[in-house]
Amino acid sequence: MFSNLRRAVRRGYRRAVDLSHPSRSPLGSAVVNCVVYVDGARQDGCAEAEEALRRVRKTGEGFVWIGLHEPTREELAGLAELFGLHPLAVEDAVNAHQRPKVERFDDILFSVFKTVRYVEHEELTATSEVVETGELMAFTGDDFVITIRHGGHGTLGPVRESLEAAAGQLAKGPASVLHAIADHVVDDYVAVTDAVQNDIDSVETAVFSEYGGRGDAGRIYQLKRELLELRRAVAPLSRPLQHLATQPIPVIPAEVRAYFRDVADHLTRATDQINGYDALLDSILQAHLAQVTVAQNEDMRKITAWAAIVAVPTMVCGIYGMNFDHMPELHWAYGYPIVLGVMALACFVIHRGFRRNGWL
Repeated sequence: MFSNLRRAVRRGYRRAVDLSHPSRSPLGSAVVNCVVYVDGARQDGCAEAEEALRRVRKTGEGFVWIGLHEPTREELAGLAELFGLHPLAVEDAVNAHQRPKVERFDDILFSVFKTVRYVEHEELTATSEVVETGELMAFTGDDFVITIRHGGHGTLGPVRESLEAAAGQLAKGPASVLHAIADHVVDDYVAVTDAVQNDIDSVETAVFSEYGGRGDAGRIYQLKRELLELRRAVAPLSRPLQHLATQPIPVIPAEVRAYFRDVADHLTRATDQINGYDALLDSILQAHLAQVTVAQNEDMRKITAWAAIVAVPTMVCGIYGMNFDHMPELHWAYGYPIVLGVMALACFVIHRGFRRNGWL
């Protein structure tokens, strides 16, 4: 009940995305937006990248932010030539499936982030998808930012809206956009990590309940696989963020560098949580396997006890079933009921002894 309540609260506080915002992508186009910002203010016009860049470099003020969603090689080739993007970085941006990193090509910074999303589900099963990942790349120069998104989630609409509402931060240039993207991605890491805790609590409660099922191993392994996918997105980003926070990079002003240190601290928190969850799942799995072993031992003891009880009448019946003519009490009138009574008494005594020792 409490788990469902927490899920409902998360749904209620989920950030809404206004699809009427002018930064949304037109259908059929990889270009989400192309906007010029001067002193933190959004400028009208300049829908074409070439025109926007010419305007920025002619006045020497502001920068252009271009957003794309899963562009093809041909769609990105024109921008690569216009902004002087390195071919290797362009290749990575098109193909996706990259490890989180930050690379410098002359005066242009190429950053790769893994985006994550928690997949809501009513009940965790052995095949449930818990974490969905995508990718987000950013080319950052002195007067431009080009963001490329892969996957169906991780939209930068809310990031753009929050930055436009904070003109002072946006006025710091392209580095402020890169920081906002990193902060947005890491905040999602923290949110997804907190949400995964509900699934771990559910599995832990089931395993240690009085009637814990033996089928929980599949759910534990599935949760460990999903946690591994989350770790692959989170852990490799630590070194790139430390690089952005500590190393002198021309496109990252010193006043923006401090903000990356804050993002790195949040990432460390998420990483520590994931490591703790993984260790906890290992302990839960070991406890579950131990419970299964104990249950199997109890079953074997019960089987052994009943086999011992059944062995007494089996032995007596086997002896008197050999059909010899000269056997003790074979022709005695009261032999049959006495033998039955002796077998019943022996079985009762053995059963009582097993019950006293906890075998039955």
